[in-house]
Amino acid sequence: MKRRDLLKSGGIAAAAAVPVNAAAPRPNIITIMLDDAGYGDFSCCGHPTILTPHIDRMAREGARFTQYLGSPLCTPSRGQLLTGRLCVRTGLTTNFFPWSKGGIPDSEITVAQMLKKAGYGTMCVGKWHLGHQPRYLPTRHGFDDYFGIPYSNDMSKASNPRAEWADRTPPTPLMRGEKIIEQEPDQSLLTRRYTEIATEFIRKSSRAGKPFFLYLPHTMPHQPIAASSGFRGKSRGGLYGDVIEELDWSVGEILRVVREQKIDRNTLVILTSDNGPEGGSPGPLRDGKLTTWEGGVREPFIAWGPGKVPAGVVTNAFVTGMDLFPTFVKLAGLEMPADRTYDGQDIAQELFQNGPGREPLFFYYRNSPGGPYDREEQLQAVRKGRWKLHIAVSYRRQPPYPGEGDPPLLFDVQEDISERRNAAKRYPEIVRDLLGLIEQHRASFVPAPTQR
Repeated sequence: MKRRDLLKSGGIAAAAAVPVNAAAPRPNIITIMLDDAGYGDFSCCGHPTILTPHIDRMAREGARFTQYLGSPLCTPSRGQLLTGRLCVRTGLTTNFFPWSKGGIPDSEITVAQMLKKAGYGTMCVGKWHLGHQPRYLPTRHGFDDYFGIPYSNDMSKASNPRAEWADRTPPTPLMRGEKIIEQEPDQSLLTRRYTEIATEFIRKSSRAGKPFFLYLPHTMPHQPIAASSGFRGKSRGGLYGDVIEELDWSVGEILRVVREQKIDRNTLVILTSDNGPEGGSPGPLRDGKLTTWEGGVREPFIAWGPGKVPAGVVTNAFVTGMDLFPTFVKLAGLEMPADRTYDGQDIAQELFQNGPGREPLFFYYRNSPGGPYDREEQLQAVRKGRWKLHIAVSYRRQPPYPGEGDPPLLFDVQEDISERRNAAKRYPEIVRDLLGLIEQHRASFVPAPTQR
């Protein structure tokens, strides 16, 4: 593949500014991100015991995408979604801990900062995980207000006493704005409290008649999992099922309040997850969190917007977390910044017109901090079209299949969604082409220093 063809495909090219009708009403935008939810955790996605009626209704009234890719790890997923850029461009390649000194660089532009330019009110409710020092908090990166915990819920001695680093961690902080308002909050109440704050923000914004952006990155179902008394012990899926069903209730509350405020015809709601499951179901996908197998990177993704998003659609159009930045920027009537490279593309056609989408092109990076998984950021795989080539692999939930061999491993993820049949020996020319694509990608930019 020639370099100009690679750039034309959009995988590593700067997103072009798209003219927008400034007279069109600016939609409210709500992005709900679950933490460690699996591709198969909802009943509309095939889970046999967990019941998610509100998410199922959201899918019936909107569009469910079956080829949405995030990242194997929490921080990179969040960074890519909010900046529209690959984690190696921003340095957000590894998770932050309570002792970390780094965070999202001041030079990065978040989608919240962009939307504020268009007059949006902005709020982040939930797990941030892009740095907990004051300069890295949501309120310094485009959000008017913040309520939540700044990193994962297992990063304190109280929540993870057997971790080798437990003795050097402070209590988990619950924050409002830039102030700690509680230490070690009751985690069983977090989903409910997040939902109350989020719906309060929706009502307040609606009454003010101002467009808004709500970013709701839930803490659950990241372990340790917990559900409130109204859901604990109620599902057929054990405690994990209780947690998912409470998150389903939360989604239902968000949509109910949007309807109640009569803003549903001008509101886009996105539901997804950051990475694959640790305790949940990847469905038919292989492995889960911390791996670049599809089970670690391919996530549930549902878009809802009555009158705009066509109802009842299940589509295999290819989309990524990085696509939300340019899409939201265009919807707000803005031009993309021209001073940096963007990896995301506007997916308005896919969202609103059931467009077929572009040819898949994606580079799978993995960096997992701590213990035997610690390493620098590593490009492990590439996807182009129906083919995915692994040049390095990690295993967390599943061992190698008998006779699979060592990388490079080639899979037709259109026909072999579970990545079970290595086709590298059968198609050596495809392996060569994809290896060449990786080299072109690596040569096209200098990775940013990892933020730690």
